[in-house]
Amino acid sequence: MVVIRKYFLYLLRWQLSTPILAVCVVFFAQYGTTMATILANLFGGLVFFWVDRWIFNNTSLLRGELWAVQQRIVCADCGKVVDRGYRLVKSVHYDKTDDRRPEFRCHECSRKKYDQVQEKYRKR
Repeated sequence: MVVIRKYFLYLLRWQLSTPILAVCVVFFAQYGTTMATILANLFGGLVFFWVDRWIFNNTSLLRGELWAVQQRIVCADCGKVVDRGYRLVKSVHYDKTDDRRPEFRCHECSRKKYDQVQEKYRKR
């Protein structure tokens, strides 16, 4: 389900990029077709790099959360080997951005850990 959501977000982003790049091509048309296309693509890369990064790094803008996902991990809590592991990197009142030993967890354990972190900071 997460992959489908990301795919639809990416498709939406792709559709939004078309008119923006078209405006850039028209704006840079005075430099010739090839140069206008190159400049429009450079501009698009500057803008849409950040959008793609947001889509593929599981950032929830509404909650201000940043999640890291890693393939083939051993869960830090239960010890299961799983195809995909998760860790909450940053949230409101929680920042493990500079963690030297990041701990990835299976889906079930990452939900438990997330709930613990949220409960801890709700009491404050």
